[in-house]
Amino acid sequence: MLWRFKARLSYWLARKLFRWSWCVRQPRIWRWMEGQFARMANLGDTRAQSFYGHILAFRGQGLGAKEEGVRLLRLAALSGDAKAAYQVGVFSLAGSLGKTPDAAEAARWWTMAVKAGHPLAAHKLAMLYQEGGPGLLADPQLARLYQ
Repeated sequence: MLWRFKARLSYWLARKLFRWSWCVRQPRIWRWMEGQFARMANLGDTRAQSFYGHILAFRGQGLGAKEEGVRLLRLAALSGDAKAAYQVGVFSLAGSLGKTPDAAEAARWWTMAVKAGHPLAAHKLAMLYQEGGPGLLADPQLARLYQ
């Protein structure tokens, strides 16, 4: 119980320090902040998974960090985070070194994002259903539905 409180308090402080560019540029402070983000994400906090997942996916050093970021974003998306679901859809459509682009999977993630209230996901879905993509045939009815 006390360790959860300490984890939440440390995470809160790390998020506050994240706003100061000086703190982010200091290697020791950044490592401590990253540890707090990772600990809170591993405890299952959806907002922390989304936040740290975005950091790793876009700013992580190396392929392993980027894959961990996408994994955390998937967990957050499955918990109902609209921003994470949208981003996982973008990654699904783009593909990666180990995975080919998959428009059907992107549509599934973007549908989750639309249901969670993401404003851009409906537009992306309409475009995807209008044009089709790898593994997904064009569907004008669904395109009109999401426009």
